[in-house]
Amino acid sequence: MANLVDDLGQEMLYLPGTASLIQDIDKRVMVVLRDGRTLIGYLRSLDQFANLLLTQTIERIHVRNKYGDIERGVFLVRGENVVLCGETDFKNTKFKDLIQVSQEEILKIQAEEIKEREEKQKLLKRAFQERGVPYYSHDVMADDAF
Repeated sequence: MANLVDDLGQEMLYLPGTASLIQDIDKRVMVVLRDGRTLIGYLRSLDQFANLLLTQTIERIHVRNKYGDIERGVFLVRGENVVLCGETDFKNTKFKDLIQVSQEEILKIQAEEIKEREEKQKLLKRAFQERGVPYYSHDVMADDAF
């Protein structure tokens, strides 16, 4: 890619905003969404709003020191839900402390962790209410971000 010049005549080594993702088209990228999900797939298209079209997409779920992949296929991501997007290179990456498990196992572990978190939130809410203090938990899924 040829170097560009900005308004001040200085050389730019990158494109600003979502235009910088153009260099990642047809490459494998990892996308982190606002709701915490992680998607890995091939970036095929994007627009000025950072709406992304991914193919051969998997959803990677991390729970403690385990992870599992769920096949998702073609995935269209609305730009306002993208937190992070970047090229990945798993061939040269070592996952030292992570153990890959099956889809069924990771979903079961995830459900258990969510249940534990909800129980902990209930106990915390009860403790606050007993002391007359209002308790507000921030739930990402309850956010009207969708």
